Amino acid sequence: MATTPDLADLARSLVRVHDAVLSGARPPEHPRPVVARSWARTMNLGVDPEGRSRRDPLAWSQVEERRRRSPLSTVLDELRMPLLAAADAASYLVVVTDADGVVLWRSGAPGVKMQADRLGFVEGAVWTEDAVGTNAIGTALAEASPVQLFSAEHFENAQVPWYCTASPVHDPMDGTLLGIVDVSGPALTLHPAIRALVGASVQLAQARLQRRHGDRLERLRRTVHPLLAGVGGPLLVVDDAGWVATQQGLAPRDRIEAPQADRAVAVPGLGICMPERLADGWLIRPSEQRAALEAVIDVSGAQALLEVRGPASAWRSALSPRHAELLVALAERGRAGMNAAELSIRLFGDAAHQVTVRAEFSRLRRAIGALVAGNPYRIAEGVALSVRRSRG
Repeated sequence: MATTPDLADLARSLVRVHDAVLSGARPPEHPRPVVARSWARTMNLGVDPEGRSRRDPLAWSQVEERRRRSPLSTVLDELRMPLLAAADAASYLVVVTDADGVVLWRSGAPGVKMQADRLGFVEGAVWTEDAVGTNAIGTALAEASPVQLFSAEHFENAQVPWYCTASPVHDPMDGTLLGIVDVSGPALTLHPAIRALVGASVQLAQARLQRRHGDRLERLRRTVHPLLAGVGGPLLVVDDAGWVATQQGLAPRDRIEAPQADRAVAVPGLGICMPERLADGWLIRPSEQRAALEAVIDVSGAQALLEVRGPASAWRSALSPRHAELLVALAERGRAGMNAAELSIRLFGDAAHQVTVRAEFSRLRRAIGALVAGNPYRIAEGVALSVRRSRG
């Protein structure tokens, strides 16, 4: 975004562009690509530029529950302190949302808070594009990247007097979106350093999250050490997300799929294991019973179903049509498996969809875990998979 010192001139120019686009006229210049994309999405969503479609904020009890669940609650100081140090003097707000765009925390200059109250920019408000049109929080969520908007780059007319600078915050361990940190204030007070300050606060928070995760693994490691004394054979101890705290008899690895009490997990070097709850984590070791998992894909009805039985596991799961088709293809190929090109041809009729195949397989593996393996894509060792095409 331009950092012209004459913000008033820039604001007037953007108002002309905004008004022309919303009226269907030819604008005097094109909006920035990120703004044009967001305006197009917002208009397709039917958002009212006068703000008449805004939803009411969530109940306070719901906000408090979301705060308790949010991983960002543990790094609020890192997110807010670098920004709040100058908030009163700079006349802006510091806002933290969850991954749904719900405003969970709002701090800053009292006068700007009052203006935000009139706008509906309060704790519990849903600040996504489909709720309030183009804005830095909602657009950062939609674009999955930092966004700064100034004046009439916002879609709703009531937001035109504002600037906002937002950046996503991700879990540094797995990339999961945790929420958004945003700085918003009167448009003509925008300072060129705001973008850098927001970026720095995100980096501090993500670094702190990574350190906290390392601390949790270390505590788990210390807790299970005496419990594993004398336990022979290869094993892993992992946390609830599958991150490895300690291991023995295996090549080093950082992570396995997240364990669940009633589902087997496949680990190279261990085979198919039934996770055992241990302290604040899971013990992963070969089952004493080496019986295979028996799985059936039932495609005889309108909804494809997967039924699984094992030595200590029995579960059933609905499958999307694409995942059912992928599993059927692997079942029919047998132990040899298939590569991405072969699966692309099987599923789409050509080899041009290998990226889509890889993404679908990753989603399938997250859903059914130990039943499938990669490189090549195949049914995992120890799994007997059959296809039921008719009832009975």
